Amino acid sequence: MSIEDFVKAALAEDVGRGDLFEKTVQKTPYTANIISKQDGVFAGAAYGRALLELFGIGYEFFVDDGESIKKGDRLLSVSGFNTDILKIERTLLNMLQHASGIATKGALFCKLANGKAAVLDTRKTRPMLRIFEKYAARCGGVKNHRFGLDDTLMLKDTHLKSILDLEGYLTNAKKALPFTAKIEIECEDVESAKTAMGLGFDIVMCDNMDVASVKSVVAHKKMYNYSTLIECSGNIDESNIAEYASSGVDAISIGSIIHQAVWLDFSMKGV
Repeated sequence: MSIEDFVKAALAEDVGRGDLFEKTVQKTPYTANIISKQDGVFAGAAYGRALLELFGIGYEFFVDDGESIKKGDRLLSVSGFNTDILKIERTLLNMLQHASGIATKGALFCKLANGKAAVLDTRKTRPMLRIFEKYAARCGGVKNHRFGLDDTLMLKDTHLKSILDLEGYLTNAKKALPFTAKIEIECEDVESAKTAMGLGFDIVMCDNMDVASVKSVVAHKKMYNYSTLIECSGNIDESNIAEYASSGVDAISIGSIIHQAVWLDFSMKGV
């Protein structure tokens, strides 16, 4: 879904059969500002612009996606007709607040990782909001993991239960998939990770392993000069991401960047 189609659908959900306020007043010139009521990282400008331009509402953003904001900052000013601005007010705020909450949480994880490993999001997104939420994560400095099942082939523990011959499966999968498609496997212990590297998987995910185990996997990769990328995931939060990032892994995937992000508090004020 394009950004324009997305904002149209979001607005239609709120307007329903018609804005009742619009039926009771005359159109008059109106100006308003959107103010941040807390610190964080801003996101959502691309979607905000698309919504405002649908109605020809004039606007000026005072911050760009990915920029830090402080409590009291003016984020955006809008000018147009009262009926148009008040019709889109909640949809606009919802998008900016939601996106900024994700960007803020993502930026915190990236700061704590300190550039030692890429911080990735996951497919743990709200239905129909994946593109929007992954866009917001990028605004916070996060790199996107796969967007769907048609992206990288990833074998989780549930998949592995149905595979009797892993080596044979991998050989056939490489023949069946496009040349550019990567194959990732989820490993729950050091020995399975070593086996996966030896078989030639492109990415090995260390799932719910402690830091010592992850370091053993990284050491094995270096010992045999494998080209396999090492990712870790599971029970990684603000308290331990720095330690995992220092273990030598290439990437850390964290679902909570999206599914546990809290919206930032913004408000629109007429002037």
